[in-house]
Amino acid sequence: MKLIVGNWKMNQNQEQVRAFFSALKSGPRQQEAWLAPQALHIGLALSLAPHDIKIGAQNSSEQDSGAFTGENSPATLKDLGASFVLVGHSERRQIFHETNVTCAAKTKRALSHNLAVIYCVGETLTEREAGQTLSVVKQQLRQGLSDLGGWHPGQLIVAYEPVWAIGTGKVATPAQAQEVHAAIRTELKEMYSAAGQAVRLLYGGSVKPDNVKELMGQTDIDGALVGGASLKATDFLALCQ
Repeated sequence: MKLIVGNWKMNQNQEQVRAFFSALKSGPRQQEAWLAPQALHIGLALSLAPHDIKIGAQNSSEQDSGAFTGENSPATLKDLGASFVLVGHSERRQIFHETNVTCAAKTKRALSHNLAVIYCVGETLTEREAGQTLSVVKQQLRQGLSDLGGWHPGQLIVAYEPVWAIGTGKVATPAQAQEVHAAIRTELKEMYSAAGQAVRLLYGGSVKPDNVKELMGQTDIDGALVGGASLKATDFLALCQ
C-alpha cells in the first residue's frame, strides 16, 4: 500500500475543509492517506476525518514551549491529536531560511513526542543543472537526520521534492525520481542499517492523478507528498485509488 500525503499549505477555509471531508467519505480509498492542513484547522480536520486518515502539521518548533510567538509546539500538536509533522519543506527552507541544522533540531524534538516526521529534501534547478542533485540530497540527509537518538520504524519518512517541480507543473521523470530515491535508500541504509531500509520514501513535486501511477510504479517510491492536487476531494480520491 502506498502512502499519499496531502499538504494543503496556506489554503482552505472552514467551509472548504468541511466540504472536502464530506466528499471524501463518499469515495473509496485503496491507499493510506494523511493530510496536513493549516495549523488553525487541525482540530477541525481531526473532528471530520475518517478514523483511518492521519492529520498532521506542516511545521513545528524545535522548542516545546516558551517565548516563541507564532510557533507550533510539537508537544501541543501531539496533545491536540496530530500524528505527524512535515520538516524541511522547500518553502520553509527557501522563504523562512531554515537550515539543515534547524531541521535536525525540529526532527529530534518532534520524534521525542512520538510524532512521525516527514523530512523533506530536494535540489533547486541550478543545483540539478550543475550535477549536484545527489550531493545536495545526501548532505540534507546527513546533516538533518544524524544523531536522532531512538526512533521506531514508521516514525521517520523522507520526501524527495525537487524544488524546481513544486507548484510549477514540471515533474521529474519516473527515472529521475527513482534515481534519487535509490540514492536516498542507500544513504539511509548506511546511516541506520535495517531501520534505514524500512523508511518510506515519498516523491513530491506536481504530483497529479494523471502522472501518479507511473511514479508510484518505481521500485523505491513508496508514496507521494502532494500539494495542489490534494485540495479537491475528487483529485485526492483519484490519487488514493
